[in-house]
Amino acid sequence: MKIAVFSDTHGNTARMLEAVRALKPDALIHLGDFEKDTEPLRREFPDIPLYSVCGNCDFYPKAPSGAVVELGGVKAFLTHGHLYNVDWSTDSLVYAAQEAGCRIAMYGHTHIPENEMHGSFRAVNPGSVSIPKNGSAHSAVIYENGSFEHIEI
Repeated sequence: MKIAVFSDTHGNTARMLEAVRALKPDALIHLGDFEKDTEPLRREFPDIPLYSVCGNCDFYPKAPSGAVVELGGVKAFLTHGHLYNVDWSTDSLVYAAQEAGCRIAMYGHTHIPENEMHGSFRAVNPGSVSIPKNGSAHSAVIYENGSFEHIEI
């Protein structure tokens, strides 16, 4: 199962849509900022399952602030990250995800790609589709067969 993970699109959906067209994933994840940016995904790819959460720039959101999904037999905790202070540390995020029975946490907010191991637990940030920071590129993550690959989009 190939899953494309995006975050922090901030209205720039063109790169994300182009990546989905090229990658042909089995599922999509959007980790917030902006929640409304999932609408073009839903319109163009109605048959691809889409999981999304809201971010700190999503006012009056319909999506939850966090979700637990199963990805190929592994439970993943999805959140934007701002509620867990990920700008400074992923410790509280990792703790919350482990408490939810997950082995993976996916988050955004920092606009910086990350792929960290905490023992046997993994925390992954796809970076930003629209406003990359710290010299990173416009990016996303592909999760396939238990591994994560950051890709430039």
